Amino acid sequence: MAGERARVEIGFEGGGLASVLTTSAAADALQKQLEDGGDGVHEIVGEDATYAIVLRKIVYLKRFARESQVGFGGTD
Repeated sequence: MAGERARVEIGFEGGGLASVLTTSAAADALQKQLEDGGDGVHEIVGEDATYAIVLRKIVYLKRFARESQVGFGGTD
């Protein structure tokens, strides 16, 4: 998976949940489709699988912020 990565959590009608590690571009595309009131099925490629998501069944989309700390968290 090339490019900057983003983790999204997708909440579905009825309480189902999917957490997907994908590219920032793929997360942007899903968010844009939801904002535009998109209908139908959206395919998103994750690190572990490809997901076909029925847009009208999505209740929320949560996009995690990037971690601001790089490297080890220990102190001297």
